[in-house]
Amino acid sequence: MDSDDDMHDANDVDSLDDDFYSGETEDAPIDYYSDYNDDDDDNDDNDDDYFDDGDDSDKLPEQNFTILKESDIQQRQEDDINRVAAVLSISRVSAGILLHNYNWSVTKVHDAWFADEDLVRKTVGLLEKPVVQHSNTRELTCGICFETYPRARIETASCGHPYCISCWEGYISTSINDGPGCLMLRCPDPTCGAAVGQDMINLLVSDEDREKYARYLRRSYIEDNKKTKWCPAPGCEYAVTRDAGSGNYDVSCLCSYSFCWNCIEDAHRPVDCGTVAKWILKNSAESENMNWILANSKPCPKCKRPIEKNQGCMHMTCTPPCRYEFCWLCLGVWSDHGERTGGFYACNRYETAKQEGVYDETERRREMAKNSLERYTHYYERWASNQSSRQKALSDLHQMQTVHIEKLSDTQCQPESQLKFITEAWLQIVECRRVLKWTYAYGYYLPEHEHAKKQFFEYLQGEAESGLERLHQCAEKELQVFLNAEGPSIEFNDFRTKLAGLTSVTRNYFENLVRALEKGLSDVGNNGANSSEATSSKNGAGGSKRGGRGKGTIRATMSSKMTDDDLWSCEQCTYANVNSATTCQMCNQQRP
Repeated sequence: MDSDDDMHDANDVDSLDDDFYSGETEDAPIDYYSDYNDDDDDNDDNDDDYFDDGDDSDKLPEQNFTILKESDIQQRQEDDINRVAAVLSISRVSAGILLHNYNWSVTKVHDAWFADEDLVRKTVGLLEKPVVQHSNTRELTCGICFETYPRARIETASCGHPYCISCWEGYISTSINDGPGCLMLRCPDPTCGAAVGQDMINLLVSDEDREKYARYLRRSYIEDNKKTKWCPAPGCEYAVTRDAGSGNYDVSCLCSYSFCWNCIEDAHRPVDCGTVAKWILKNSAESENMNWILANSKPCPKCKRPIEKNQGCMHMTCTPPCRYEFCWLCLGVWSDHGERTGGFYACNRYETAKQEGVYDETERRREMAKNSLERYTHYYERWASNQSSRQKALSDLHQMQTVHIEKLSDTQCQPESQLKFITEAWLQIVECRRVLKWTYAYGYYLPEHEHAKKQFFEYLQGEAESGLERLHQCAEKELQVFLNAEGPSIEFNDFRTKLAGLTSVTRNYFENLVRALEKGLSDVGNNGANSSEATSSKNGAGGSKRGGRGKGTIRATMSSKMTDDDLWSCEQCTYANVNSATTCQMCNQQRP
């Protein structure tokens, strides 16, 4: 059974007070695109601004990761090996063995080596001198097959234990075929811990095994290194390295897949990794199945199997072999029912027992399960819907890049370089669909008792969805007119301006939305603990309104008061502004 938080209906919350985010006047403009605000005269505390202007670095954060191709991985690995070999005055083979044992951390190798060189050598198997000394003997006995061979047919590791080339080949080849454990290969002698280096492997094994070993070594550079990870997309062979200390975990690979560096799931800003883990587990768990069974079925009074009522009357018959006949409402045997109990569509016994409180606990549990299921379904359907829309947008983007851009370039007589605004719009749609998808997981786990935060979040989410739909409509429907045109159109430049403007506005809004949600809408609690407090403040005798409208403050319920006559629509971005505004509150376009 899920927690009590899951048992409440998401829509069963008090409405946010009209003056929760109070402005100076009733017709003050709705100001949630702070990037387009004029300089205002307010000296309010900027902590109350959800969508502050912020620094340019906040608006366009620098990329904090680097994509590595196979050649880049190999080059970085070689550089680290050469650096360690030069500093410690050892061979490149020994440097490679050291780095692999210390997870390819140059700093750890240096620290350990200079702290206790002898301990490090013993640990990793780098011997300073051979354990077994051989004089100028012309023949040696192999320690595995015990055959005597000329010196030229015998090879030894740094320890000096002699083995013939055939036995070495079999030993190394078997180890390589067993997997990446071959990177820790030691001398075949059970009492010896001397490491077998890559130089000896390259000398003795086939080209196929040599390549396999080199591939294991390259992969270990990524998988054992805490600073690098493979892109989790199927079939992708790129790796990613991320700057330490950077707060943003979202990474976009060259294969177009975006993922979270921390948990390796799909990129999920503004939701944290813990919430994503809970949401994914909930989507795959059996708990919702049990909730559905509890909410929509009743157990047979005889065999206890759950039964769903799929016909109109109350006469139920359990499936074979039980075949027990009972009343759906009171679960009593059907032979005791008839006209005197209300017939086939009612049950007087049930109504009487219900009034006496007999079924209170059972009905309460069933109602809680039903509410929990409805609430989860509400959020999951919208989460899945945005995921489907994102996949469709990705498909449309690919079609646009491979087919339509070239066709549009020919039709409108413009170079493809001047049509990048269309690709940018579609890329923004894909990214916004991803953000919008995860806001539903965010909303599901938003505490039910925090009514003010919940109402404010739902308002922000609604505005984001509305703005994204405008952009999507423009990029999909309005562009189709020009794709179907047979020649240049004079309206195409106006379309360019409109689509580029919508793209910029939507990008800024979603970036601000993500930042606000990542902060946990913390300022809502500072401005008013909950909607009931705000309501009592308004309705109390002589209740005063809270002033101080910040640049980014949103009056969450103002839009519900306004009619079409109170608004004018911007020709560039189509945003509905209040009549008192002379410029568009989104894009600063002058009112016509």
